[in-house]
Parts: sequence; C-alpha cells; structure tokens
Amino acid sequence: MITVFLSGSRRINHLNGEILTRLGNIVEKGFRVVVGDANGADKALQEYLADMNYSNVIVFCSGQSCRNNVGNWSVKRIRVDSGHKGREFYMQKDREMAGEADYGFVLWDGKSPGSISNVVELLKRNKKALVYLFPEKRFFVVASLDDACELLKRCDKGAVEVIDKKIKLSNSIMELESINQSSLGF
Repeated sequence: MITVFLSGSRRINHLNGEILTRLGNIVEKGFRVVVGDANGADKALQEYLADMNYSNVIVFCSGQSCRNNVGNWSVKRIRVDSGHKGREFYMQKDREMAGEADYGFVLWDGKSPGSISNVVELLKRNKKALVYLFPEKRFFVVASLDDACELLKRCDKGAVEVIDKKIKLSNSIMELESINQSSLGF
C-alpha cells in the first residue's frame, strides 16, 4: 500500500483549492497517510482528512502526547532522547515518517526549516516529494538534489541562510551529493 507523508510549515493553516484537489486524489486512491501533530499545516491537513471521514491515517508524535489528533486516529509515538529539545525533538518524528513513506506531500512557505528538512529526508531515501510553494502558489516535484536546489533558488536568499544555520542545510546537501556519487558504483 502506498504511504504518503503529509507535512508543512506551521505558518500555513489554510488549504486552497489546488491543495484540496491533490488531497482528494490521495483520499480517493485510498493511500495510507502519515502526518505529524503540529499546529499549522499538520493540523489543517488533519482537519481536511477528518472532514472527509478518512480513516487510513496515522498521526506521529514525539514523546508522550500528541499536540493534535483531529480525527482521533491511530498514533505512533516516537521515542526521543531526553537530551533533545526544540527542533531536534520533533525532527526525529519527521525522520521516522520519511522512512515509512513512499512519497512526500509538503506545504512550504519558503522559510520553514522543518518543511525543507522533510524534503531532504525523503531525498536521502530516494523518495520524491510534491512541494506546494506558497509564495508562488504552485507545485514542484522534487525528485533529486538538483530539483531541491532549484526550489531553494526560488526562495528569499536571507531565508535560505537562516534555514541553513538552523538545520545545517548545506551539510545535508553535501550528504545528498555524496549519496548520489556513491550510488554510481565507480
């Protein structure tokens, strides 16, 4: 069964018609959905799925309790090292979802480090993401490092620098380059 990792920026809480159409396709095809528990996009995505009475959903939470589980779906709690705080506390959950998913569906404001980190996590596993870039109001397929770099070029340079400082994005890009080179086998 195909599994889709739904995620997005916490600043996003409204789903427009284009996004709803794509989500409708996921529901219509009966894909399994894994989604986080954050406010913003995660909660908006959960609200849509609950409104559709969609049951093929698992909510991932870091630690002991979920912040949001609108549809009262099954929960997968991710154990997090007690030394992790803030962003790293939640990124472990996101890595688990990227591992379980076949594809990603990411709603990105062009500034959120967590959303682009999810795209990179999927790429590290040779998985694609469909990214809705809110500033441009359009979708981008990110299936390679080149696609991710093209997406980043569309964003504010200052915002990308802040993202890099917060999540060491340039290190992740170098890691992806290394993965791509080693997969050539020579």
